[in-house]
Amino acid sequence: MDVKAAPNGVATIEDRILRITGYYGYYPGYSSQKSTSRSSVTRCKPGANCPSSHSGISKQLSPLSVTEDSSAPILELQSRGSSGVCGHRVERQNRSGDDGTQTHPENSSQENRIKARCLSCTSMVLKAVWGLLIILSVSSSWVGTTQIVKITYKNFYCPFFMTWFSTNWNIMFFPVYYSGHLATAQEKQSPMKKFRECSRIFGEDGLTLKLFLKRTAPFSILWTLTNYLYLLALKKLTATDVSALFCCNKAFVFLLSWIVLKDRFMGVRIVAAIMAITGIVMMAYADNFHADSIIGVAFAVGSASTSALYKVLFKMFLGSANFGEAAHFVSTLGFFNLIFISFTPVILYFTKVEHWSSFAALPWGCLCGMAGLWLVFNILVNVGVVLTYPILISIGTVLSVPGNAAVDLLKQEVIFNVVRLAATIIICIGFLLMLLPEEWDEITLRFINSLKEKKGEEHVEDITDSSVHLRSRSRANGTVSIPLA
Repeated sequence: MDVKAAPNGVATIEDRILRITGYYGYYPGYSSQKSTSRSSVTRCKPGANCPSSHSGISKQLSPLSVTEDSSAPILELQSRGSSGVCGHRVERQNRSGDDGTQTHPENSSQENRIKARCLSCTSMVLKAVWGLLIILSVSSSWVGTTQIVKITYKNFYCPFFMTWFSTNWNIMFFPVYYSGHLATAQEKQSPMKKFRECSRIFGEDGLTLKLFLKRTAPFSILWTLTNYLYLLALKKLTATDVSALFCCNKAFVFLLSWIVLKDRFMGVRIVAAIMAITGIVMMAYADNFHADSIIGVAFAVGSASTSALYKVLFKMFLGSANFGEAAHFVSTLGFFNLIFISFTPVILYFTKVEHWSSFAALPWGCLCGMAGLWLVFNILVNVGVVLTYPILISIGTVLSVPGNAAVDLLKQEVIFNVVRLAATIIICIGFLLMLLPEEWDEITLRFINSLKEKKGEEHVEDITDSSVHLRSRSRANGTVSIPLA
């Protein structure tokens, strides 16, 4: 028995059951049309004409009788015979085949994305590991160089000879680079071909005698002055104070780049420069402006200033250099030092300014250790830029300050008062502020906005989850509301 729809528009019981169970062929008023279709179909004897049946079916198949949305389920229900079932099976198979052909490229694209993510994560992890190793190596080599100089001063005080001797070791920079090239490169080049390729840092014509004198001479003088003033400062101050004051070179680089190279003005770096200057004054005040303390601070600040001038002039005249070009340039500085600056220690020797009894009495172990660690430091600084992030090299340099402080405390050569400790901390904070990128404010704002968006999405997900939970509990309790048709 078919139950017709109520006059107020409420669906019949069968319609409600079909809607609740989610029957695929359901549409509003399905049961009423089903009953009419059954009543319209009449059985005829074989050979007899049945005009009523044909007219009823033609009315149902006519597109003008019902809308397209309601005619589709009617045709689907009336064709549920043997042929209809087969049609559904064929259609499902075709759909499954189409889905298979579509899911195959999607799966391959997903696998490629996963592989790309894995490769990027692996490269990031390798960079981080290399960065950690280089940070430790840079700080250890710089601390070792500074402490060996302090040990050498107990028996041998010839700072310019030590500077000249350690600078000559820079000649080995390019041979070390070429050895690494032979060990790692797939296409190996001859030494002369590689030397000419790396000499393009001086120009398209390579290294000529004119360029050798013109470009190498000022940088060699600045290199020698930086190291010589650093060694002079170590005679007057502790290793901790000198390494902390030398970190001010970042502030001087920014000021010179802003004035000479017209770099972008950044307020945070001005603050860092002011902090560096404040730390310098406090470091001089730590010993009540003692004569040796003031002279030592002046030497350390002079070393930081010449180092900053060297970097700014290098960027102005030579631009950026890759690892091979940097190795070539540093080795060229070593050759220039050996050829043109060797007369200076000879003059100092005969004028009794830097004199020693005999060459056998020289502390060759300390001198070679100092020069070797200085060469390792210069190599690591240039290699680190290739293998990892450049900011980690600067972090390794600033970590030499606590490293030297730990060694000085173990040797009981320094007594930290409040002023000296505050000056060291202020200088290190200013150095770290210098490492902020130029777009640090935009990056910070993007990060804050992304955090806000994530919190908003999580809040929305929590609300939807709670609403779904409430609906499931209401269905479990049997309080399902059936919408009207």
